[in-house]
Amino acid sequence: MSKVSVLSTSGSKDGEIELPQVFATPFRRDLIHKAFTNLTSHKFQRQGRHPTAGQDVVADSNSPPTGQGVARVARALGGGGGRQGQGAEVASTRGGRQAHPPIVEKVIYKKLNKKENKLALCSAIAATANKERILFRGHKIEGIETFPMIVTDDIENISKASDMEKILDSLKLSQDVKRLDARKPRSGQSRLRGRSKKVGKSVLFVIKDDSKLSKAVGAIPGVETRNAKDLSVLDLAPGSEPIRLTVYSKGAIEEIAKISSTHLEVMAKIQ
Repeated sequence: MSKVSVLSTSGSKDGEIELPQVFATPFRRDLIHKAFTNLTSHKFQRQGRHPTAGQDVVADSNSPPTGQGVARVARALGGGGGRQGQGAEVASTRGGRQAHPPIVEKVIYKKLNKKENKLALCSAIAATANKERILFRGHKIEGIETFPMIVTDDIENISKASDMEKILDSLKLSQDVKRLDARKPRSGQSRLRGRSKKVGKSVLFVIKDDSKLSKAVGAIPGVETRNAKDLSVLDLAPGSEPIRLTVYSKGAIEEIAKISSTHLEVMAKIQ
């Protein structure tokens, strides 16, 4: 594999590092989309309806059912109440039950083969080294020369948002963070329910230990951190659209180099 420059927190060059075999994985958009869809389903909450929803009303169908000159649908009983004589309880009436309500037994947890998931993850990691795909997703990367972006492990000791903003400026990443300011508030039902503005995705920092850095980026919209051992397709390709602007620490690259997969073994033999 080729060597990539390592940047300091001030933006200057601080040595080189050889990329691990993972970054040679071929780009598989189909697998990334499949992995995202399946992994997203693991967060879904089961839905169901009360067994007697829409049926808690005294209503009977016409008996005898013929010769009355009216529909045979069940009608509410009562001694002169507001709903007396109205169709009730059945699915075709106002306030009645649902014809086919959702049930909690429905299978919504989609499974994915381990090898497919691993190949999708490796493909997404390798795509972070492709400038064209990062641009195609909409990120602002003007002036950034090398991809993937790798910084020294000093980034992991940052715990203040003010210091983090200076680092974003020195690494020329502030332009992508400011890109999110152009988002317009939404209208309609989402606004009425308190979701008038969506926070987009900007830079993702992949490091060895994000206990300190996660506090620093918590106040910067769109910027996130993730431990290298917890890295997922959900982080690298939000919305299943590859690929996100990603910055790795030197220690994170060493952790990623430990990824073992069948396709990596085959690639190593070919080379």
